[in-house]
Amino acid sequence: MEQPMPESGQKTTQGHITEPAPAVTAARRTGLLVTLVLGGLTALPPLSMDMYLPALPEVTDALRAPAATVQLTLTACLAGMALGQLVVGPMSDRWGRRRPLLIGMVVYVLATAVCALAPTAELLIGFRLLQGLAGAAGIVIARAVVRDLYDGVEMARFFSTLMLISGVAPVIAPLIGGQILRITDWRGVFYVLTVIGVLLTLVVWRFLHETLPPERRHEGGVGQALRTMRGLLADRVFTGYMLTGGLAFAALFAYISASPFVIQDLYGASPQTFSLLFGLNSIGLVAVGQINGKLLVGRVSLDKALGFGLGTILLAAVALTLMTTGVFGETGLAPIAAGLFVLMSAMGLAMPNTNAQALMRTPHAAGSASALLGTSSFLIGAVASPLVGIAGEHTAVPMAVVQLGCAVLALACFLGLCRPWRTTETQPGAA
Repeated sequence: MEQPMPESGQKTTQGHITEPAPAVTAARRTGLLVTLVLGGLTALPPLSMDMYLPALPEVTDALRAPAATVQLTLTACLAGMALGQLVVGPMSDRWGRRRPLLIGMVVYVLATAVCALAPTAELLIGFRLLQGLAGAAGIVIARAVVRDLYDGVEMARFFSTLMLISGVAPVIAPLIGGQILRITDWRGVFYVLTVIGVLLTLVVWRFLHETLPPERRHEGGVGQALRTMRGLLADRVFTGYMLTGGLAFAALFAYISASPFVIQDLYGASPQTFSLLFGLNSIGLVAVGQINGKLLVGRVSLDKALGFGLGTILLAAVALTLMTTGVFGETGLAPIAAGLFVLMSAMGLAMPNTNAQALMRTPHAAGSASALLGTSSFLIGAVASPLVGIAGEHTAVPMAVVQLGCAVLALACFLGLCRPWRTTETQPGAA
């Protein structure tokens, strides 16, 4: 009979589970505080992108750059977050979680401050790339800390709780961005982000203790890190969950990248109306995430919940494609907003469950696994971002088509690689 996998952070002696490592025990005693800190770290990426969204049309005018070029400021930040995770994840497995995180946060603050002063679109794109590279530390290490502290159903529930906290960011970020634009220009958004970065850095330095004890750290350099990642990618089921989550995220990011132009320019909504709609969609995502964590996890298998979420995303993408291509005639803002609400809400089932299922298979290399999960999501999202503007600023068809393609591929990866009907194969530690 297969031995139960020890809870993350626990030491084992001759196959028997002993007490958790002291660092893990201490972190769990301050569970609420750790949850808030990790929630802040996972909220930083949506803050970095979503506060900026209502200002995209203004940036286009102020820097005298085409919309496609300004959208590259989003792509650059996303690509930076993807590539940065490949570096920070293995670093955190070798040197612990705390030191790489603090270095990344300091660089993030400096890069964000320079973004506020950028005189050209090209310079803004460059420092948004650096901002993303540094901000990746918070994303990848937050997930690795969760894997250090929790396992199994408990980990899936914690990811849903993190979604509640980090989900507040996309709810309030466009609203804050819209209000900032009432009193200042787009540069003020980056000044506010700089202040948020400073405060979060101080909180991490003061309250987030090390969760990876020295005896569980990996020795070796870049070669060892690459071998670890190659081993993770050789696990077909892990790769399946990784691609499924990445493609679902790309459908979400197609919405994030295109919606400011679709909602404001195509349908004539104000920045404040766009912010309210964006916030409503984020509330749907958070609410479904809480239903997943509080009601479904432990009662329904993670694969069933994930499959239902992916199916809902696909149906919403089909409806949006039909509406934007004129199959139902001229479509107003309300039906489009409804379709986007359904698509965004279903992400509350897709994202936490793909992360939990993938990380449950990788207790030996949580940092590297977290890096691969994050990098795949951000790289696929970075590819989706420019595609949504390929036909110009006066049609929503590319956004819907990209979302539909991502939804189809995500479901195909889930069924073809994860094979959820073979339950023994998808369990942690299964061959």
